[in-house]
Amino acid sequence: MAVIDFISQKAPEMRAVFEDLHRHPEIGFQESRTAAIVEKLLTDWGFDEVHPGVGTTGVVGILRGKGQGNRRIGLRADMDALPILEDSGLAYASQTPGTMHACGHDGHTTMLLSAAQYLAASRNFDGTAVFIFQPAEEGLGGARRMIAEQLFERFPCDEVYGMHNAPMSPLGRARLRRGPMMAGAAFFDITINGKGAHGAAPNLSRDALVIGAELVGQLQTVVSRNVDPVHPCVLSCTQFHTGSAYNVIPGEAKIAGTVRYFNDEVMALVDTRMRELCAGLAAGHGVSIEIDIRNVFNVLDNAAEPAQAMLDAAAEVLGAENVSDDGPLLMGSEDFADMMRIVPGAYINVMHPGPQPVHNPGFVLDPEVLPIGASIYARVIENRMPLARGEAA
Repeated sequence: MAVIDFISQKAPEMRAVFEDLHRHPEIGFQESRTAAIVEKLLTDWGFDEVHPGVGTTGVVGILRGKGQGNRRIGLRADMDALPILEDSGLAYASQTPGTMHACGHDGHTTMLLSAAQYLAASRNFDGTAVFIFQPAEEGLGGARRMIAEQLFERFPCDEVYGMHNAPMSPLGRARLRRGPMMAGAAFFDITINGKGAHGAAPNLSRDALVIGAELVGQLQTVVSRNVDPVHPCVLSCTQFHTGSAYNVIPGEAKIAGTVRYFNDEVMALVDTRMRELCAGLAAGHGVSIEIDIRNVFNVLDNAAEPAQAMLDAAAEVLGAENVSDDGPLLMGSEDFADMMRIVPGAYINVMHPGPQPVHNPGFVLDPEVLPIGASIYARVIENRMPLARGEAA
């Protein structure tokens, strides 16, 4: 393993930052303390520009290399935590009840900070590195908020790179998948407006509970009987709310859920069939059914050249035998995909032996992975914007 010496030497210092972030997790768009730490460290390390408040609580740092090149490469990390009560047993466990870094974003932030510290000290690259510390990745649209606030107009990038930790795996390995890697996602909300009645007089009702139960069953056929089985797609109803008493037939029911997909045409088909089912049931039962389907994550698609660059950087740190490009399709989603739709980029999973999956109250990110991720980030910058011979320190 070839972790960068500077990063290895600074690992205890950066682990202290990581543990502090873990103790003080913040939900999306509330990462004020985290953002202030990022801003201060980048400023202390002599960054050329530090811009807080991008996308509400995001931070963007600009670092110019020794050369005069005009290439600009972006590195991104997410900062937000989850509304989960921590049960990890760590000495540095969350001190904020009901909030936890259960997806390792404190680690991602630390990895990018560690790379920033090294690159600020060395500046061994020819161009500009753009460090993007993003808020609100966990379904709240942090990437889209930053993009809407002119992220790439204000801070142009030729390529952009990100990574995520992968627990329950051997330390010292990494993998990505060329092309589509993580699913796009839509959330849906359905409201059935029927007619309530006494439980003893169902003939006077338009029973929203029965109609809702029928709709849930029919929705499960949308994928199995409409989508070509060679195209992965999942439709899950995850909420069903109706009724308030033993002897009252409810007049309203609410259903919610998610669709995961890898092909925009598949999602368009699923959207159409869901709306048709709702319209048909409404007509058949004499009720109104409202449906709202909204895209929340795009498909994460690793572009060919950046994917190879990310693989090369990881191989330089971990050894080629420990890096693979045959990762599985993942039905989970990642809003870095929105940035990658605008700027070509790549996203890699860096593995560690944490014993629980992400989004689990017992999740633990192994700190040994921090200098690995930081070194990969740093090598991407140095490799994609190399100094001319004789310019490097």
